[in-house]
Amino acid sequence: MIRRTLLALLAGAILCLCVLAAQAKELGTFGRTYPVAEKDALNEIEERARQVDWNKVLDKKKAENYEGPPDKGSLPRAERERVRLVDMTYTTDIDVPDGSGGILYPKGYTFNPLEYVTYPKTIIVINGTDREQVAWFNDSEYSQRLDVTLLITEGAFGIIAQQVKRTVSYVNNKIISRCQLMAVPSIIRQQGRVMEVTEVIVPKIQKSKKRRNG
Repeated sequence: MIRRTLLALLAGAILCLCVLAAQAKELGTFGRTYPVAEKDALNEIEERARQVDWNKVLDKKKAENYEGPPDKGSLPRAERERVRLVDMTYTTDIDVPDGSGGILYPKGYTFNPLEYVTYPKTIIVINGTDREQVAWFNDSEYSQRLDVTLLITEGAFGIIAQQVKRTVSYVNNKIISRCQLMAVPSIIRQQGRVMEVTEVIVPKIQKSKKRRNG
């Protein structure tokens, strides 16, 4: 019981700090879906966070044109390649029970969740209104990987989901702040006890020039 409670807390901390979790609004399914072979604490929490059927809340047309929650974040386009290591040390905002009526970890307890659990996914953040960033994602290895979560800063949910042929969610200001995101595209993945954030320069799409007859 104690171990399960701690795992749930740690998993929740990573999801709240790094990925969509309860902050994301998944408005139905656009694109591929895949079965989960084995559940762990992270996947269980992520699954519970996705149980809202937004198709019942919004009609299909509204879902396709949905442009994100009020707290969605905005980031400039990356102008250079750079890598940062981010310390994910976290302070609990609740008392964690020990399962016997007592407190295992009090509110205000500080710890690094990555010392206890591993976050197996890679998070990609792009601006969905930037066609070059969308093209970069579609042409990259990440577009075919099942362990990739795609977050967007801008763009209509349904339109972007159809373009990348997978489910997308919006990055919010809490994730931007906690993961110290400064530009997009950004690639976020765990490296030991820290998260590695890599900013990528996206190549410009060359516009074809029509020849003029003299």
